[in-house]
Amino acid sequence: MSVGSNMAASAASRELFTEGVRAVLHTWPVLQIAVDNGFGGVYGQQKADWMVDVVQQYFHDNADLQPCEVEDYLSDLMDQEFDTVVEDGSLPQVSVRLLQLFSQWQQGALQQLKHTISTLTQNQNHRATVTAPPTQEESSSDEAQVTCPTGTAEAQVMEVDSSGPSVSRSRPRPPQDKEEEDGWTLVRKKK
Repeated sequence: MSVGSNMAASAASRELFTEGVRAVLHTWPVLQIAVDNGFGGVYGQQKADWMVDVVQQYFHDNADLQPCEVEDYLSDLMDQEFDTVVEDGSLPQVSVRLLQLFSQWQQGALQQLKHTISTLTQNQNHRATVTAPPTQEESSSDEAQVTCPTGTAEAQVMEVDSSGPSVSRSRPRPPQDKEEEDGWTLVRKKK
């Protein structure tokens, strides 16, 4: 094999790893929700595509990455680009998946890598969605429904309590600034 064809094969296999990163990130519900709901601004999809490139480059630039390092990097990207803090426990799973793909690529297990990518992209059609229930005057609860993709045709529906303060729509309280016991000041916005 000549040097030129070896470089072409290397570039093709590197592109295969990039496809693996794309498959992992584009099937990650947190990133899907951030893009779909405009957390990254008007260029959210472009940011998600850019994220694929910088993540694959991160793997090539750093030797012997640990899962916690990948988690921190992904967490920083999500915070900086999408103003999103990932608290659903998915960061370790995504990090390990990316490390597995990179390991397959490094070992030259390209068929196994292709199979993993194929499996991930088959599940790409099951997208996570977030919907807020219709607002009702008698409702005093702030809840959103999150639908996550599963391995089957069924989807799980989970109600999530918002972390913000409860608001009663029938009798609003005047905003109060008060210092809590832990030294934090609670500030409420005016209506």
